[in-house]
Amino acid sequence: MVELKNITKTYRMGKLEVPALKGVDLTIINGEMVAIIGASGSGKSTLMNIIGCLDKPTSGTYLLEGQDISRLDDNRLAELRNKKIGFVFQQYNLLPRINAIANVELPLIYSGILQKRKRAIEALERVGLGTRINHKPTEMSGGEQQRVAIARALINNPSLILADEPTGNLDTAASIEIMAIFKKLNDDGMTVVLITHESDIAQMAKRIIRVSDGHLIKDYAVEHPHLHLEPGVTL
Repeated sequence: MVELKNITKTYRMGKLEVPALKGVDLTIINGEMVAIIGASGSGKSTLMNIIGCLDKPTSGTYLLEGQDISRLDDNRLAELRNKKIGFVFQQYNLLPRINAIANVELPLIYSGILQKRKRAIEALERVGLGTRINHKPTEMSGGEQQRVAIARALINNPSLILADEPTGNLDTAASIEIMAIFKKLNDDGMTVVLITHESDIAQMAKRIIRVSDGHLIKDYAVEHPHLHLEPGVTL
């Protein structure tokens, strides 16, 4: 699914060069659920941007499903992102003046796909919001808004779900609900990559990759993936 070979990323600010990734090698196999964890400034967000084809590495090779990303122009990259990758962000990125179903339909506007409404309803039902399709984001809780964002990420049937701090704005109960959705998607065969700084969230993945100072310093399987539950909270 994802193969990074000796990836570097250096940002230039005037005459100053700031290395964010320093020779990263990483393989993510189709069907994995992986958490990439690290402190602020560790390089995990830069790594996410490269995996998500939102940015290009300074050097190295990135293969997505065997395709060399470095050979693609911006238009082809945009097409690849739309078809292959579903994004979920901490801030939800929903349009507040339109309802849930219209927000979920947005990625289909330029795809030429018929039956947009049917697919959007199915995506919302998949995340447990079948009865909230006409509600606007301002009429929803944070957890419900994140479910809408997940439904939007699913609308094009992507190969990869890439979630950047998806529980960062949520309380414990809502975080558990969102992680349970990701786990179910992964159990159904979806490849899921989570970017987080929270150890308890990372423990629900099947594999944890720890990033520090632009390097991958630890990469290990989680023997018994679980999310710590507060007293009285159940999945």
